[in-house]
Amino acid sequence: MTMPIDLVLVRHGQSEWNVAQHRSRQGDHSLFTPEFRERHSSTARLTPKGCEQAQRAGEWLREHFTDKRFHRHYASPYVRTMETAAHLGLPNVRWYMNLYLRERDGGDLEGLTDEERTIRYERSLKTRNAEPFYWTPPNGESVATICARVDRVLDTLHRTCSDKRVLIILHGEMMWAFRVRLERLSSHRFAELQTSTDPKDRINNCQILHYTREAPSDSSMSDKFEWMRSINPWDLTTSRNEWEVIQRTTYSNDDLLTLAEAHPRLFSE
Repeated sequence: MTMPIDLVLVRHGQSEWNVAQHRSRQGDHSLFTPEFRERHSSTARLTPKGCEQAQRAGEWLREHFTDKRFHRHYASPYVRTMETAAHLGLPNVRWYMNLYLRERDGGDLEGLTDEERTIRYERSLKTRNAEPFYWTPPNGESVATICARVDRVLDTLHRTCSDKRVLIILHGEMMWAFRVRLERLSSHRFAELQTSTDPKDRINNCQILHYTREAPSDSSMSDKFEWMRSINPWDLTTSRNEWEVIQRTTYSNDDLLTLAEAHPRLFSE
């Protein structure tokens, strides 16, 4: 058995949760009403813009997979991902809900404005800034933790979707976890990409990450994912849109020591 030929990941469209958090970071906390705070983040709906983004993503998928249909369709069970999946407008689709695809649990930080987070969890947020990959929100999940969920999904795909094409609708943090596992990103490289100021390094709403074992140049087949492309279908200027060879880093002894020595010893004994 092998992995799927194609694995296509699509982040959900803009949600009410996204809008509230974005405004809060700009200093406007007005959307954090009592009703909003009482709702679990899993029930956040798409905005009209989010629905349009999903429709644009569906247009891109239909255009680029005209002769290659998807054999299996998965989605996170959250409302915003289910809506996104439906608004793609793909014909004759049966969706599988997969609990492991749910968004990263923000723990006690969920439902708080940006200001409230800063005041209540200042120390924890400093840890996040120092090491975003391993940082765990109080009573939540780290990126390292959700990578274990990704491994469960990949194991399922290996067993049930060998040599097939798979489409998954999920969340931004989960897409980062897929990148970590499929591309073997180190925690250092993950932090570099997450803090990058290059808009093409972001995972936008309805961003598409396409992994393949089929060589774009001659259709020869590899035994693992060797190529990927990143597309923002509603604004192609913010994505690279071209196939890239996946570079999985390995380390020599000297490389490991260099990485270790980047952290000064605190004790000499």
